[in-house]
Amino acid sequence: MDPSSFSDLMQKLQAGDESAAFDVFHEYASRLAGLARTRLQGAIAAKVEPADIVQSVFRSFFVRQREGQFELDGWNSLWSLLTVITLRKCGKQVDYFLAACRHVGRETPAPRKGEDTYASCQAISREPTPEESAQLIETIETILRELSERDRKIVEKTLQGATPESVSIEIQCSERTVERVRAKLRTRLENMIQSD
Repeated sequence: MDPSSFSDLMQKLQAGDESAAFDVFHEYASRLAGLARTRLQGAIAAKVEPADIVQSVFRSFFVRQREGQFELDGWNSLWSLLTVITLRKCGKQVDYFLAACRHVGRETPAPRKGEDTYASCQAISREPTPEESAQLIETIETILRELSERDRKIVEKTLQGATPESVSIEIQCSERTVERVRAKLRTRLENMIQSD
């Protein structure tokens, strides 16, 4: 591409010329979308469209170019800049969706086509039957009988929704002890479920 046309184009962009912006978008959008697609893999790809990344890249670029923040000396430096902006925006999306509070790996997948979603939701949302409630109470009582007095108190407080920290303060033991008792309880319940 002609170096003189590049400087002319950059001047037009700085002046806010929309046709110049369209030319830049048209030239680089598909390549940047392809780059974004390679960075947004797995569950994150279902959350973020490469086209959205590309639009955000150009929005940032055009605003900052208009403000004179970039000193670009040719087509290669423009491509390098757009690539860096794209990679950073992809990285922010990856960080966002992998943050502990919203990690996409912990999401429950949507039911596959043909699955009875109404029945699935009903099974989760319905109240337990009297028989199920009685069985749960019996299971909990059986487990509690097998525990020491301290561990029984830990389990009871846990079942009431107390945090490990508050349980450790109330029972006067370490949080590590609380976590260990909870882990033993979890293992015991898993073993009971598997043996049924």
